[in-house]
Amino acid sequence: MNEKGLRMARGIDYGNLMHQAMRGLIRTVLADAAAHGLPGAHHFFITFDTTHPGVAIADWLHERYPSEMTVVLQHWFTGLEVTEDGFSVTLNFGNQPEPLVIPFDAVRTFVDPSVEFGLRFESQDEEEEEGDEEEGDEEDEEEEPRAEAEVVSLDKFRKT
Repeated sequence: MNEKGLRMARGIDYGNLMHQAMRGLIRTVLADAAAHGLPGAHHFFITFDTTHPGVAIADWLHERYPSEMTVVLQHWFTGLEVTEDGFSVTLNFGNQPEPLVIPFDAVRTFVDPSVEFGLRFESQDEEEEEGDEEEGDEEDEEEEPRAEAEVVSLDKFRKT
């Protein structure tokens, strides 16, 4: 196994590779927004797991959103900083600025509705539940390929 854990015992872990690539895409888009602002009508809906280690939000926000929260980066946000592992931003909640720290591993969905683009990450719980269902068939030596990735056609996002 290499240092990033990309190889499984019997093959290449394409699901993990795809998640890393998709998180890299989010990192690149947010870094560009931090450096240059949001171009045109672009804006982001980002849903994240509020219980994930490394998430830092105000106590009152955590009480209101005990498991999942969706934030919008559009008109009013400040202090967007992007690191290798996540991002921080200050958002306005009822005229009250609140800083948020969100690791990329906590992100469940990333959507830019202005261009109908979206990414969805399977949560660890969903993957474990799927794995639990498969454990009953230990007699089968060959496993069915798992459908963890979704093929997305980029043609619909291209301008003609």
